[in-house]
Amino acid sequence: MHFSRQSGGRPSLAAKVIETLTEQIENGDYAVGDKLPTEPVLVERFGVSRTVIREAIAALRAEGLVESKQGIGVFALGPRQSSAPLALFTEATSRISDIIEEMEIRIGVEVEAAGLAALRSSPAQEADLEAQIQIFARLVEEGKSTDQADFEFHLAVAAATNNTRFKSFLDHVGRRIIPRVKFRNLMGGVDPLPNRDDILLAEHVEVAEAIWARDPERARAAMRKHLQGGIKRYRALTRPGLAKKADPVDEPSNS
Repeated sequence: MHFSRQSGGRPSLAAKVIETLTEQIENGDYAVGDKLPTEPVLVERFGVSRTVIREAIAALRAEGLVESKQGIGVFALGPRQSSAPLALFTEATSRISDIIEEMEIRIGVEVEAAGLAALRSSPAQEADLEAQIQIFARLVEEGKSTDQADFEFHLAVAAATNNTRFKSFLDHVGRRIIPRVKFRNLMGGVDPLPNRDDILLAEHVEVAEAIWARDPERARAAMRKHLQGGIKRYRALTRPGLAKKADPVDEPSNS
């Protein structure tokens, strides 16, 4: 489950509800077809607001654990069948080598996605890529986090393949597939590496321009460069002294 656990905010309250109901569904406390308690009952049981309960149910529905029938209620669909094979992306990361291995898998998926997007993207999808780049650029200018914008750009490329399985893959693993998100978790919430947002933005533009030019090989090369740069950066951290020697201007990206 890819729900934020930041202390003190609503997401952490929803996460508690999600975890409890997920465990009950996957343990069989709610069998397939069983109706979950009504919203007022869940509000009382968990001591949270209706909004929190609705957020939790929406997340469970997105994970394929429940379905809502209008005017009737929410029903269990049973344990997830497809999450285990992709747990390698969502489980807690304890080593930098885990991040590197995951990025190698991303190369296998996203390089081809970029090539297909160059061949198949619609005008609306090309406009979405441009919009995602503009959002990223605005966040960089404002000094705000670009984590979600980074993920949304990769989602837009996957959607532009017009093969829903590419986007489903990224949707399933969530933004934790972005290595800097996992690296901060690994480092206790602090990222000691220099900010690379300007480089990320430039590399996103390279990928998008190749897609707009309908050049699949150029698009694949741009995405490969983008992801391999991140691999080189994190691999340098496993070798004493290399990270300190890296030129902050020439150092590759972390997306």
